[in-house]
Amino acid sequence: MIMNKIALDSNVLIYSHSLDCESKRFIARSFFKERPVISSQVIAEYLNVMRREFKIEKQALMHLCSSWLEECAVQPVVLSTIKLAQYLIKRYDFQIFDGIIVAAALEANCNVIYSEDMQHGQIIESTLKIINPFVDLG
Repeated sequence: MIMNKIALDSNVLIYSHSLDCESKRFIARSFFKERPVISSQVIAEYLNVMRREFKIEKQALMHLCSSWLEECAVQPVVLSTIKLAQYLIKRYDFQIFDGIIVAAALEANCNVIYSEDMQHGQIIESTLKIINPFVDLG
């Protein structure tokens, strides 16, 4: 049996704190058992949304982020990531930040990326599948 190496988009990470949707929170939190890849781009988006939408105090947010990241493999965004993202944006018409997140997942050798915002079922470069983990929740 082939094990998936997974990456998470920022929206999945944010749902792990959802107070409004228990089913999405449960699904999002379940991915942490698999030591997901989180790109530095995802971390930045996560911090921005959590601060803006959840109004979490800065130090509390940094503590929260660092505790969740202990369960993840952090993939840095470097020059090669940006160059790969440029190619992916042109080829697949991604938004800029999505292109960077997908490029980082490819560089980390992931074969699945969980995202609510990208095209469910799309295969990138014959190796990375985008899956919306909430698609069956309606």
